[in-house]
Amino acid sequence: MKTEFDCQQCGACCAYFRVSFYWGEADDAPGGTVPVALTESVTPLRRCMQGTNSKQPRCVALGGQIGQQVACGIYAHRSTTCQELMPGDEKCLKARRHHGLPA
Repeated sequence: MKTEFDCQQCGACCAYFRVSFYWGEADDAPGGTVPVALTESVTPLRRCMQGTNSKQPRCVALGGQIGQQVACGIYAHRSTTCQELMPGDEKCLKARRHHGLPA
């Protein structure tokens, strides 16, 4: 039986990985949607969500408590990096294990 993971009861990935993406996804670029005010520059072509470029990452857009109840404050405008991470995939399970959640 396959385990179902609910992102709104987890949030581990938002507090484990550096959420970096192409600068053109930020809303100061034509067609960009990620609020630039919540990002920082990593390289001339890459940005990341504030809070995720540290030893103990946690995305500034994440609200709530990891493993309990969480929500993304910019869900409709999140980067493709976030959109591509799927519940139960390898990265998800790695982040869950790091936070002591069932994987």
